[in-house]
Amino acid sequence: MKLPGSATAAGTQRYRQRFDGEIPPEHFHQVQGLWMSSIGMGTYLGNHDDATDQQYREAIVRAVESGCNVIDSAINYRCQRSERSIGAALKELTAKGYGRDEVIIATKGGFLPFDGTPPSDPRSYFTKTFIDAGVAAAPEIVGGYHCMTPRYLLNQLDCSLRNLDLECVDIYYVHNPESQLGKITREEFDERLVKAFEALEQMVASGKIRLYGTATWNAYRNPAEAKDYLALAQVVGLAEKAGGKNHHFKVIQLPLNLGMSEALSSANQPVGEKAMTLLEAAQALDVAVMCSASVLQGQLTRNLPELIHDTFAGLQTDGQRALQFVRSTPGVATALVGMKQVAHVNENLQTARIAPASWEQYSKLFQSA
Repeated sequence: MKLPGSATAAGTQRYRQRFDGEIPPEHFHQVQGLWMSSIGMGTYLGNHDDATDQQYREAIVRAVESGCNVIDSAINYRCQRSERSIGAALKELTAKGYGRDEVIIATKGGFLPFDGTPPSDPRSYFTKTFIDAGVAAAPEIVGGYHCMTPRYLLNQLDCSLRNLDLECVDIYYVHNPESQLGKITREEFDERLVKAFEALEQMVASGKIRLYGTATWNAYRNPAEAKDYLALAQVVGLAEKAGGKNHHFKVIQLPLNLGMSEALSSANQPVGEKAMTLLEAAQALDVAVMCSASVLQGQLTRNLPELIHDTFAGLQTDGQRALQFVRSTPGVATALVGMKQVAHVNENLQTARIAPASWEQYSKLFQSA
């Protein structure tokens, strides 16, 4: 039987209270009515095999037991195995007394996923699974790998709910929609996005998702002249067109780390007459920001400069310092970090044992730049 319910204000508050006296209260941020941990778990990397599935299950359980209640995935991660590993871990956590209402589950749809393992002939697999089955028509699939029509997204959401064994996901992202820009006109892109948002508003109404948004790589970081640039205010405008003023486009995801700081440093987002950074624009537009690639897939876990060590004192490893940078950035809801081993969970969640850096501490980075 699918696990009923979703994350709630009361449930996430109860989760936060589990760690009273153990974890500083500032580790949790109140975001869109939910208490979210400032460190979240990503499930992107890893082999598509049973051993990695087991690693992820154990790591997810350990993460939730250690103060992390945000779990992020996508249907295409590890050929749908990451979602299935989360579903198995949630069953185990339920048996340990954790409620579904305490944990925020996010996933994504847009890329055509494999199932279990990569097929020997991807083209014939895609044709049979998506085109022949009537899930998507060939012209709707851009670049041979991406689709965001209502019919396709609703199919993928249902697949994700089966994989996760849940009745509802808390956050559902259209995954890298900007990958279609440059291959279709911006006018056509906007029309596709409005239709996708209309479908997701219907899914909110039917109780299959709570909130939706866009998970991106380049879109919100690039200069305005880039072909795959997106202005957040314009995307929110499309959500208003789809769902009115009370739309549920309330969360976005993009990379932020010591090597990719555009969300914090680049005033590339127009809101009204003002040019803002992405983080400023999101705050003005009431959109929560989840940050991916906090340690840049391990590249920021070693050889960081002394300035970083000095700024983020009290931490033992460069991975923890890189994570502290992201979770301390004003306007960031959650810093996501991929963790498939319990040892990585233990190291990263040690960071939660100290409060995010104060602005006085954090701003030293820029005074010294």
